[in-house]
Amino acid sequence: MILAEINIQYIQLALIAICITLVAILLASFRKLRIEVVQKSRVNIEGNQLKLQALERLTLYAERSGLKNLVDRLVLNGMSAPELHEALIQTLKSEYEYNQTQQIYVNPDVWNAITRLKDQNVYIINHITANLPPQATGLDLGKLIIDYSANPNAEMNSIVLDALQFEAKKILS
Repeated sequence: MILAEINIQYIQLALIAICITLVAILLASFRKLRIEVVQKSRVNIEGNQLKLQALERLTLYAERSGLKNLVDRLVLNGMSAPELHEALIQTLKSEYEYNQTQQIYVNPDVWNAITRLKDQNVYIINHITANLPPQATGLDLGKLIIDYSANPNAEMNSIVLDALQFEAKKILS
């Protein structure tokens, strides 16, 4: 009988040891899981910050590449129409190229809208310039571009700006 009581005590001690070991393993697993969750949330926060910065830069590009804003930024006095045409196209392309790296942080549809904005504005500038007489000045071209951009649906940059704002709101909510 004493032998049976000793065996039961050993069994109870073994079960207690097993329970303590299992609790220790579970606690270690929970700590590891908690560390992983914290690290992933940091990565997510940093990723969202990069996305928001990219959207800010692309918003600035969309604003600056609006036809009226392009013409307003360039000095027109003394420029011929071909000189202004070249300056406008070069400005659009160089600012687009400067912002190309931002495409890795934004939705592909947003980047496609940015590309279409540039392409549309290049097309409009080319089309308006092609219809000018050879002796036209930069002022003549600038006035026609500004007149064109005064039409409510003439420019795509307001649509692109809305898309950029929508993307930013998705990140912030």
